[in-house]
Amino acid sequence: MMKTIKGLLLLLVSTICLSSTEAGTKAGTDAGTKAGTDAGTGAEAGSANFAELSLVVYNTHGLPELIAGDDPIERFPRIGELTKGYDISLLQEDFAHHDLLLQYVQNPTDVVRGNDVRVPECWVCSGSGLTLISNLSKPDWRIRTAFKPFITCAGWLSGLNDCFAQKGFQLMTLESSGGQRIFMVNTHLDAGRSELDREARASQLEQIALTLEAQASGEAILVVGDLNLDWEIQADNELLQKFVQRLNLIAAQKGGDAANSWKTLDYIYYRSGKQASLSLMSAGEDAGFTNEGKPLSDHPALFANFKIQ
Repeated sequence: MMKTIKGLLLLLVSTICLSSTEAGTKAGTDAGTKAGTDAGTGAEAGSANFAELSLVVYNTHGLPELIAGDDPIERFPRIGELTKGYDISLLQEDFAHHDLLLQYVQNPTDVVRGNDVRVPECWVCSGSGLTLISNLSKPDWRIRTAFKPFITCAGWLSGLNDCFAQKGFQLMTLESSGGQRIFMVNTHLDAGRSELDREARASQLEQIALTLEAQASGEAILVVGDLNLDWEIQADNELLQKFVQRLNLIAAQKGGDAANSWKTLDYIYYRSGKQASLSLMSAGEDAGFTNEGKPLSDHPALFANFKIQ
């Protein structure tokens, strides 16, 4: 009888100890698994501190209808709709049909024109034609914009009458909630083909370079627009390369697709900086900027997609 009772007690004690060990093992395993999962999730979030940015650069040929020689009233609604597909749209020659454009963009309040309010308007003059359209989420991104008019132009009643436009460049600072910062320039240089026009373009590039060196030293930069520097003309190309090398820029896209007959005048350049590293994911000509098979402008629509870290 005593042996039986003793045996039962030993069995009971063993069962209790085994249950305690299993409970402790399970609790430790669960805690370790949860801690490991949480730590892994945190590491993944930390390594995923990047953003993507899509942009389109487009000279809209937005002159008054009599001068444009086509139907801007038909083209501009389509252009506005197409900007909805990009985070940032940087336009040139948005002169006479801006109000129509605003009716078709995603957020009309997030559109900024590049004009110097200190310069009085005249009835035969136009603004800069430069426009920023942003579809970026405001909690995640902040954009500050400024416009700087060029101090030099060529051609009032000669060349391509560039002095009637208030040409210059938009200087924008793009900052993300993750701490990335990029300086962007949207510009449209003088368009004439004479040596005086080329000298004006050289002065305009110098003004842009000096501004970026003073305000964006060591920063990530995007320089885009209709530079009116023909890639195929040696003097223009040399002027462009001097500017690019001075700022250590990389070509993301120059001109439209080779299959088309565009002159190479429009460019997207970039570089990384201390507050943002830019990696080019894709670039090219957006062939969708057409209406019934016809281009919406006399320039190609250039796009680029970047990964920002």
